[in-house]
Amino acid sequence: MNISLAQQPSADSFADFRTIDLRGSALTGAALSAVMPRPEMGGSGVEAPVAAILADVRERGLVALTELALKFDGVEQTSPRVPREALTDALADLAPDVRLALAESIDRARRFATAQVPDDVEVEISPGAVVTHKWVAVRRVGLYVPGGLAVYPSSVVMNVVPAQAAGVESIALASPPQKEYGGLPHPVILAAAEMLGITEVYAIGGAQAIAAFAYGVDCGAGEDAIDQVDVVTGPGNIYVATAKRLLKGTVGIDSEAGTTEIAVLADSTADPRLIAADLISQAEHDPNAASVLITDSDDLADRVRVHLSAQIATTKHGDRVREALSGQQSGTILVDDVEHGIAVCDAYAAEHLEIQTADAAQVASRIRNAGAVFVGDYSPVSLGDYCAGSNHVLPTGGTASFASGLNVTTFLKAVQVINYSRSALEEVSQHITSLATAEDLPAHGDAVTARFH
Repeated sequence: MNISLAQQPSADSFADFRTIDLRGSALTGAALSAVMPRPEMGGSGVEAPVAAILADVRERGLVALTELALKFDGVEQTSPRVPREALTDALADLAPDVRLALAESIDRARRFATAQVPDDVEVEISPGAVVTHKWVAVRRVGLYVPGGLAVYPSSVVMNVVPAQAAGVESIALASPPQKEYGGLPHPVILAAAEMLGITEVYAIGGAQAIAAFAYGVDCGAGEDAIDQVDVVTGPGNIYVATAKRLLKGTVGIDSEAGTTEIAVLADSTADPRLIAADLISQAEHDPNAASVLITDSDDLADRVRVHLSAQIATTKHGDRVREALSGQQSGTILVDDVEHGIAVCDAYAAEHLEIQTADAAQVASRIRNAGAVFVGDYSPVSLGDYCAGSNHVLPTGGTASFASGLNVTTFLKAVQVINYSRSALEEVSQHITSLATAEDLPAHGDAVTARFH
């Protein structure tokens, strides 16, 4: 295995897009996962300050939130609650084309989310013995919408719509305060919340927002408290993702949806211009964003570098894109063939995975690990970000090997209901006492026999 440039790139190509050459290697399992391009996660360097923020918010509540808003956002707050009129004003001032686009995004997301709602299952095991698998919405959720280098009204849609489809009764939303908007979240985010009927909105960012939802905050006399939630969802940076991980168990979470990543599995039939455009589309999110090409074609890899160089020169956030594509989390992975590429895709477990190969649908059907799979030339990740109907809050950092993207069931819990008649219990009473005796838990058996004597 050779983790270096596989060939000398042409002079006009983006040479800093590194290459990991896995051709001829026999790596599988953990060994294969270990060589995947990943960002430096910071380890305890991230966990320690995040844990300190969580503890501070839990112990000092509103005082801590106020100090953290000043420290991280440069905003002086007396209350983090967004006034009702700020929401209505934001919607009134929203550009018509953006409002129309959000309406379309909401409609498509709602249609897909509504179809996801699972049915209860009732099974009569034997006469008089009924067991039900019942889906119940959690009482209250806290939804996080990131700020920072970009504005994400689309994330308002992606968080809120499945929660509403699930039947959640109480929905709160938090997004970082913006100094240039008087300490409120970006007005387009507020407008999206208003369109969706969300009136409980807080100007709180980062790990402290997750802590406020997880622990609840007493906001003092004359102010409504931030009530503790049952589930926290939403994407964010490594600090938000770490906060969600540390608080899992105190509250439910969707996944550790951190800094964005895209992988493209492509063969010689793919269009290098489109691949470059798609890699750049995710790299513009953040300097730590990951953009990865997986291919069995040296020629395609070189042509993608050429297009990267040309397109970086004209894209708005060229410096940010260049930094992301030059990072250790990005690059080309050369594989023996598409079969080998599928194995690498599953080892990488991308948040977003595009399939740009011959017979792309068949290849996509064989992918096990990905947050979302985009099939063919006309299903770019940007489609999923806004208007596919799917959800763009997806697991990152390899967690797609065990975690799912945000969906209706994130806001539901399954309750099992057992309803046996006397005769149905009597039918299995001897089995229960036999198993209770075998486990040396005789009182379990006594609880059954007491009903018949």
